[in-house]
Amino acid sequence: MTSVTRRSLIIGGVALATAGAGVAKLDNPFTLGVASGDPSHDGVVLWTRLAPKPVNEDGLGGMPNRVVPVHWELAEDERFRRVVRRGVELARPQSAHSVHVEPFGLRAGREYFYRFRVDGHVSPVGRTRTAPEPWAIGSDLTMCFASCAHFGEGYFTAYRRLAEDDPDLVLHLGDYQYEYAAKASDARVVLGPETRTLADYRLRHAQYKTDADLQFAHSVAPWLVVWDDHETENNWADEVPEQPDPDFAARRAAAFQAYYENMPLRRGARPNGIDMQLYRRVRWGNLATFHMLDTRQYRDDQACGDGWKTCADAGSPTRTITGAAQEAWLLDGFRRSRSRWDVLGQQVFFAERDRKDGPEKELSMDSWDGYLASRDRITRGWVDARVRNTVVLTGDVHAHYAADVKADWNDPASRTVGTELVCTSVTSGGDGNDTVDQTQLRLNPHIKLHSRRRGYVRTRFSSSEMRADFRTLPFVRTPGAEAVTLKSFVVEDRNPGLNPV
Repeated sequence: MTSVTRRSLIIGGVALATAGAGVAKLDNPFTLGVASGDPSHDGVVLWTRLAPKPVNEDGLGGMPNRVVPVHWELAEDERFRRVVRRGVELARPQSAHSVHVEPFGLRAGREYFYRFRVDGHVSPVGRTRTAPEPWAIGSDLTMCFASCAHFGEGYFTAYRRLAEDDPDLVLHLGDYQYEYAAKASDARVVLGPETRTLADYRLRHAQYKTDADLQFAHSVAPWLVVWDDHETENNWADEVPEQPDPDFAARRAAAFQAYYENMPLRRGARPNGIDMQLYRRVRWGNLATFHMLDTRQYRDDQACGDGWKTCADAGSPTRTITGAAQEAWLLDGFRRSRSRWDVLGQQVFFAERDRKDGPEKELSMDSWDGYLASRDRITRGWVDARVRNTVVLTGDVHAHYAADVKADWNDPASRTVGTELVCTSVTSGGDGNDTVDQTQLRLNPHIKLHSRRRGYVRTRFSSSEMRADFRTLPFVRTPGAEAVTLKSFVVEDRNPGLNPV
């Protein structure tokens, strides 16, 4: 029998060094905060990553090359007087000492608090929540969503304002971090070169996670995350990089590994080389089903060389933005859904967005406009399945939009079959401005709102309606801006289409 001392601990058959004689005690390892995600009615993911020196160039956060036991607790109260689950998770060097805990058997529709301990250090306390029972509508759901946070181009005040809205759930729709190196015009210094290696991506994620506003937003509610392009490289499409790159597969694998390490994702999302299944379905009782999509990893290369084009190839019936397997999964989800609201959490503009006068349309080849047949199949899928209410959530474009989804994009008078809400960026593009693209609104009458200010979107789902508040900040290049509601819309149950409030 092996004795357990302060120098060694046996967990799951693995001998671990602990703080004691001959083993240096860690400095505070919780510099990157805590997070939770992917809630179910009886469980959730708890996350942290140990990094006493978070912005070391090697991306390893100043951690020793050894396995470290991390103690965790989950309680019904913030003072941890009613602890309901506790355990030990192993933080391993090969995973950058990240921790993904998946407690289960929890009570549905409940608020919980969690924390971690290592070497006498205690992490900040995070708050999370389980979803209601699958059959229950439950109480109203406040959900905020955001995208596009460039560290160098501004301060993450929008995350703090989002957190102050006390959401039950947060969705992040991509461009959580940017791959670019620092620019002379940046408001904050970006560390490291353009991200290409695993060390680069780990360092970049770590720098983002040191931001107090982002940590605050992660600590108040569970998140559902999906990536877009900049977590890897601008406008990548499956195995095709933006520019020819013989090392793109290695770059993609490194980006995926670092993304998993730094997000509150379930172990089923752990990457395998250049593959990582990020699309998944999360139910919030019988009120809402969130279909979280991946429109990067399986898409065909952008038509006509990408960009804004008048492009016949965009209409090819074989083109796909989701890949066949994800499309089949989504359509099956529509057929099986009994939710009041079916919500697509995805990355790029879904509704048509023409910017050219005349009979020919000029469309963005990186958006669903570059994959017309794919969009038509998805839209017909939810219509044929008689989905009760469909809402598409989008990031990417650094502007707020609100749009009706039409049955026929060649007929502006065709019936409205869904709603799209597009959140602006957290910081990308800098302060933004109040200029509105009137030509775009004239050519696309289904678009009801356009704003280039920074911010996020706050939604509230109930059994009778979905309300969307488009929140904006007057500046981001300096910290501390207050958020205001630029415009609000309501979508009524069984009555698709945006109604201004």
